[in-house]
Formats: sequence, C-alpha cells, structure tokens
Amino acid sequence: MRAPLISPFRRVSPASIATQPHQPGDNLRGAALMSLSMVGFGLNDAVMKFVTQEMPLYQAIFLRGLAVMAAIALLAYRSGGLRLRLPRPERIPMALRVLGELGSTLLFLNALQRMAIGDLSAVMQSLPLVIMLGAALIFGESLGWRRTGAVVIGLLGVMIILRPGSGAFGIWSLVALGAMILIALRDLATRGFSRAVSSETIAFYAAVAVSAFGLVASLFQGWVMPGPSQIGLLLMGGGFLTIGYVSAVSAMRMGEISYIAPFRYVSLLVAIVAGLVIFGEWPDLWTWTGSALVVGAGVYTIWREAQLGRR
Repeated sequence: MRAPLISPFRRVSPASIATQPHQPGDNLRGAALMSLSMVGFGLNDAVMKFVTQEMPLYQAIFLRGLAVMAAIALLAYRSGGLRLRLPRPERIPMALRVLGELGSTLLFLNALQRMAIGDLSAVMQSLPLVIMLGAALIFGESLGWRRTGAVVIGLLGVMIILRPGSGAFGIWSLVALGAMILIALRDLATRGFSRAVSSETIAFYAAVAVSAFGLVASLFQGWVMPGPSQIGLLLMGGGFLTIGYVSAVSAMRMGEISYIAPFRYVSLLVAIVAGLVIFGEWPDLWTWTGSALVVGAGVYTIWREAQLGRR
C-alpha cells in the first residue's frame, strides 16, 4: 500500500506491511535489541528518579547528556565515526525525531519525578497501539475491525490506569500521555532513515538536543554541587541511556514492527521491579487491571498481524 501524498515519510515503505524481514534473522535480532533497549531505558529512569530527588532535573539531564554523547561518540568511532552531515532527504525525519525525543524526554522526566515509576510505565505500554494508529494515519495502512477493537481496549486500559475524575488523575497523568504520544512520533520518524545513516548518528543528534536544552533550562532552575555518588549514578544512567538509545534505533530499523513491538512490554517488568526494590512502590489493583488490558490488546494485535502475514 502506498503512503499518502501528505506523508513526510512517503519515500519509505512502512516495515509493518512488509511480508518478510529485510534479512534472515532480522526479526530475532530486532526483538533482542528492543528488549535490551527497554532494560536500558527502564534502569535509566530509575537512576534519574533517584538522582533528581536531590539534584535539579535539568542539571541532571545536562550532566547525564555529557556522558551519553561521549559514549555514543566512542561507539561510533569503533564503527567508522559519526557522519553529522545528513543527506537532504534525511533531514525531515531527523527534525521530527529530535522534536519527539526532546519533547518526550522533558515530559517523561517531569512526570517521573511526581508519579510512581510503575504507574508511569504502565501508561507507556499503550505505545505499540499508538504507533499502529500512527502507521495507519501516516503510512496509509488499513485497520480491520479486530485491530481497531484492540486499540480501543488498549486505550480503555490506559483510562483505567489514569482513572479520570478520581484522585489518582491529575496534570501529571496528562503529561505522561503527552510523553507517550511524542515517543510514538520519535519511533515512527525513525523509519524515515536510509541505512546510510548510522544508528549512532541518529542517537547522537537526540543526545545533543536533549543535553543542550538541559543546559539552557538549568541556568534558570539553578545548580547544586554534585557529590561523588551523584556523579557515579549519572554516569551509570548515561550508560543505560546510551544502550537504550542505540538499541531502540537499531531495533526500529531492523525488525518488522509487528514482530518486535511486544518486546516493549519488558519495560513494564523493569519498572515494577525497580519501583518495588528502590522506591518501595507497588502498583495498585487498578494499575494491574489496566496494564493487563493494554498488554493483552497489544499482544493480540501482534498475534493477529502474524496470522495475516502467514496467510
């Protein structure tokens, strides 16, 4: 199916409608990379939630960003170096991806300071369903009634987690939803890159944008003198985030979306364990119920696409 004329990604065919992986084994490698990415992002979230209890958020973002940029540059050096001069067709998806990365990072980390890490991660589990909707709108993919129903059930699960009208619902629940939508934009934009642009280059652009904003915002928020333990934790968080960045970009470019999307749910397990062990947080019954609906709807959608692919 050809993408709509108004799509900024029209030159690139969406991977979710491909009938075969690009190369033998790409799906398995993509699934492994997505799982590794979710572990990296989840552990980074736990580190940032812990560090920002005593350090201003934007200072932490900037200092962590220095570690991330250094780590990505080192990885790129080992594989041929960064190529920051992009071909003209790659500039639009890069601008959209940087916008999604920057916006989602700021919204997510602000929500993370004020929400239980497990609850926030549960909201994020609707991301595969939102990406599927985005693929339909941007790439022109068709949605049958089963997949449409799965999306509705998944969004119902999110509403159960957030519980509008209850004391659990507040401005930070809306901030979390905004972060999730921007992450979907980021991941959909990643499909617009040719293989000539390395994953390290794409991740480096994101790290520079987030770090630069963190530096500017920190000048207004103020700084504190970090101690050795805080510096060590930020270096650790930078390492986890580097793993998340590079693995996520590689996964989104390698495997079929319909195959690798379920492995995003690894992040919920990481968040629940980290919340319990580090912060003493345990999701309530509503969060478990909503998460079950979201994950179940997502897994059903992937199973349905696999069935259609075999046909």
